[in-house]
Amino acid sequence: MVSGASSTGKQNNTPNNHHPSNPHPRTKSMSKSISSSSLFTSFKKHLLYIPLLIMIFAAFFLLSISSNTFSAIGSDAVSPHNYVIEVVNEFPHDPKAFTQGLLYGGNDTVFESTGLYGQSTVRRVAIQTGEILRLHKMESSYFGEGLTLIGDRLYQVTWLKKIGFIYDRNNFSKVKSFTHQMGDGWGLATDGKFLFGTDGSSTLYQIDPLNMKVIQKQVVTYNGYEVHNLNELEYINDEVWANVWQTDCIARISPKDGVVREWILLQSLREGLLAAGRKNFDVLNGIAWDKENDRIFVTGKLWPKLYEIKLHPAKKELHGNIEEICMPKRFVFGTHS
Repeated sequence: MVSGASSTGKQNNTPNNHHPSNPHPRTKSMSKSISSSSLFTSFKKHLLYIPLLIMIFAAFFLLSISSNTFSAIGSDAVSPHNYVIEVVNEFPHDPKAFTQGLLYGGNDTVFESTGLYGQSTVRRVAIQTGEILRLHKMESSYFGEGLTLIGDRLYQVTWLKKIGFIYDRNNFSKVKSFTHQMGDGWGLATDGKFLFGTDGSSTLYQIDPLNMKVIQKQVVTYNGYEVHNLNELEYINDEVWANVWQTDCIARISPKDGVVREWILLQSLREGLLAAGRKNFDVLNGIAWDKENDRIFVTGKLWPKLYEIKLHPAKKELHGNIEEICMPKRFVFGTHS
């Protein structure tokens, strides 16, 4: 446009003594003007495509975001916080107790279920001293496992047998026995209405305590992968916390979809026991929650200590990833859980 106007201006001042063989200056000017006009028209046409191109690019960009978001949701990919622990208090714990179930019993006590054939028990223990206040010794043919409490009734499952027992919480008298529909009896917990159970697989069971029928099953996953070897359980603030057998990890599971939202890393407890010269202890197992005072207790099989802990977000990078630390392959069982 500028060159066209400039040509016209030059044409008005051009002498009229041109050579016949040359085009008339006005003709040249008109030619330039027409050429410029065509160029401008073409440019305007191309300008029309720019908004369209922008819209197409924006559409692809949004589609990409939506696709990635959908993929993340579809594969239950999460970016959970990892937590480490602070030991608030240490209490004595029976080093011969092969802890399989643990729960807060009120009045600064815990109920505990222990395993091993011929040594399985249900007991009530004073937290501060570790003193066994009441003890029920199980028949030698049973291997005690998970334990939980609804009202005045303690529910306990046993290993390798789909048999469990209900006891009176006050005197441990056996109310009745039951059978269940889990693959095996490992962990038990409750939200006060229903039971949650594990059988050493990646399945979290929801059970009706009135008839011990399975209401719902969830496959527990983390980033789309199954979390196997789920063991002792506790229900805390609308989450199911699970010890993962053979690890120093607790998985915080959403009972709505079975997804592990957060991990608790407790390797420091084992390190502390080893540093103190302790050798003959087994895996971390046992979670109890004092809801009224918001206290969390943990211990392990043959551990000499019961720990009151607090959680803190992990700030340091892990030595390895969660899959390596907290998610071993499913064990084919021929030994105790």
